[in-house]
Amino acid sequence: LALAFSLNISCGIEIRLVNGKSFCSGRVEVYYKDQWGTVCDDSWDINDAAVVCRQMRCGEALRSGPIHLDNVACSGSENSITGCRHSSSHNCGHGEDAGVTCGVNIRLVNGTGSCSGRVEVYYNGEWGTVCDDSWDINDATVVCRQMGCGEALSVHSSAHFGAGSGPIHLDDVACSGSENSITSCSRASSQNCNHGEDAGVTCAGGVNIRLVNGTGSCSGRVEVYYNGEWGTVCDDSWDINDATVVCRQMGCGEALSVHSSAHFGAGSGPIHLDDVACSGSENSITSCSRASSQNCNHGEDAGVTCADIRLVNGNGFCSGRVEVYYNGEWGTVCDDSWDMNDAAVVCRQMRCGEAVSVHSSAHFGAGSGPIHLDDVACSGSENSITSCSRASSQNCNHGEDAGVICAGRQKLNTFILNL
Repeated sequence: LALAFSLNISCGIEIRLVNGKSFCSGRVEVYYKDQWGTVCDDSWDINDAAVVCRQMRCGEALRSGPIHLDNVACSGSENSITGCRHSSSHNCGHGEDAGVTCGVNIRLVNGTGSCSGRVEVYYNGEWGTVCDDSWDINDATVVCRQMGCGEALSVHSSAHFGAGSGPIHLDDVACSGSENSITSCSRASSQNCNHGEDAGVTCAGGVNIRLVNGTGSCSGRVEVYYNGEWGTVCDDSWDINDATVVCRQMGCGEALSVHSSAHFGAGSGPIHLDDVACSGSENSITSCSRASSQNCNHGEDAGVTCADIRLVNGNGFCSGRVEVYYNGEWGTVCDDSWDMNDAAVVCRQMRCGEAVSVHSSAHFGAGSGPIHLDDVACSGSENSITSCSRASSQNCNHGEDAGVICAGRQKLNTFILNL
């Protein structure tokens, strides 16, 4: 599939970059006499690339790549590549087509790899952050597309990847999801944020992992992306340490259980990993020890179930503000109608014993991001809070965030330790 982005500048000269990862990289092509043609790489250098990047409004030239134009000799100050000195004829083949990679004026910082992290944009000669007000999966979709990092897996707020420094360039970003650049999205004309609100994203290109055929985004058959193809993981030696790494990499809660023998159905395609042996502290499953080859079939595909619920700011794992993971983002639960039946379900889902007490009015501190659930009305017998009746929309603020205290795993852990 050929990807091409073009720019028609005021003087009528059109230029585009083809087959790159984004709007701002690829093979250089110019439109002349009603047809597109390439540029020969004879004498092609960073000065020529600088002119192309300026003409495409793509920031600085990062590098120049390997036929309407030949022996192009820009000084670097021209506004159009056709304004540069070049030969009146060429002696090139398409194996000599020139390309460029320009600065796309966006970067992801402090993540695992180049496709996850705190979002920073380059503006007015300075890198700065993006505020998390109204930050959602549509905004992340645009960032991931602009970075050439595949689909957006999750959005992050409250300086999840650490607080940045310098200016906060964008606030109240409201992308539709179809834009090619975050700066093309609607946003506020000024900002009222601090760096504790820096926004972040995790894109598929950075994670290269997904969970398939489970209930929600935090359970399913484990698949990893390698060499241009999704494939499964064999269940040989598959254990809770491996699941812990997968759940962490997916941005879900803790690993609740591991599954073998194609519990979530048999996959197809290659089996990329076998005899995975994680310690549990790794940030990516591909960082774990594994066999150099595999001897499995898809009846042995491995799976995991991670928590899509968590308790935050409490005293230990089994108390705190209730947060659920939905549509790629952690969010809170409103305390309207919040009672012991609801708490009983949360504690059961967290495997934290019986519910001891319920809390309202942001008892464990106000959360941030979306409020996913309101008017929750559990009977108390459900296995998941998302199985309970609730309102189709919410009218709350984070001063109404709900919390629970469960009896805790302390008794369970003591029992296990005393075996």
